[in-house]
Amino acid sequence: LIVHRLDQGTSGLMVMARSAAMQRALSQAFATRTVAKRYIAIVAGRLEAPAEAWGVIDLPIVADWPNRPLRIVDHATGKPSVTRWRVLGHDAAGSCTRVELEPVTGRSHQLRVHLRELGHPILGDTLYAPPAVQAMAARLLLHASALRFEHPETGEQLAFESPPPF
Repeated sequence: LIVHRLDQGTSGLMVMARSAAMQRALSQAFATRTVAKRYIAIVAGRLEAPAEAWGVIDLPIVADWPNRPLRIVDHATGKPSVTRWRVLGHDAAGSCTRVELEPVTGRSHQLRVHLRELGHPILGDTLYAPPAVQAMAARLLLHASALRFEHPETGEQLAFESPPPF
């Protein structure tokens, strides 16, 4: 049974449960934000590293009802949305940056919206990137690379990693 979902086009780790009881328990862990998630993305442009080891994007997100499934930043009606990020490297030409992302909250399209708001949309993003950035990759370059959580029944700490295919 599926426990959580990834945006269409996002590759990487997903959690499945083998029983309805485990699905409920694991879904609750995601809902209460006790699951640590990390993503890797390649974004347009040279994104400079934050002054601290990790930067924070704190922008409220809401559904863009006339343009669903899109989301927008809206300081009046948006739900709190926080993403931690750090730079992993730049390409030689300075045309793109590899970043690691840690969503603190779990809003739909959060990582994609937050990076677009920074002025560095994800390569291949057909929803939030301008056409030139969409064309820089054949697919969305966003990958769920790591998950850490406690097994709901045994209490064992579990950690899973998947390197990005890009």
